[in-house]
Amino acid sequence: MLGGEYQHGLDAKNRLFIPAKFREELGETFIIARSLRENCLKVYSSEEWNSYVQLMLEKNNRSLQERVLRFLHASMTQVSPDSHGRVLLPKQLVDLAGLKKDVVIVGCFNYAEIWDAEAYENYKNKEDVDEMIRELETLGL
Repeated sequence: MLGGEYQHGLDAKNRLFIPAKFREELGETFIIARSLRENCLKVYSSEEWNSYVQLMLEKNNRSLQERVLRFLHASMTQVSPDSHGRVLLPKQLVDLAGLKKDVVIVGCFNYAEIWDAEAYENYKNKEDVDEMIRELETLGL
């Protein structure tokens, strides 16, 4: 299970340290892709990525499947951490997520997110917890 928030710096070569606990969960090789909904990157184990994509493939909307898969796969990358626990983020992904020097890696149960630190703080400050609770209650949770 991936959890917690970790502050790290993106170096001049776009290398990012991935916390050891995350590397253990994600495996030797994992996937980094842009997010559909937020201005961040998503990090999945290969198994979780395949499960995520499979859910889309099971829907009966071929046009949507093709658009989403193209959107996600056009910029995704498969990475393996180096001996220092760092991964190389392609410039395209760095630019898409607006990553600068300071980043936050957030564990989200079965995936992680990589955010620009300032953007993440802004996102957290705008999060309406009361609205989230109301939505959960309508689901009976």
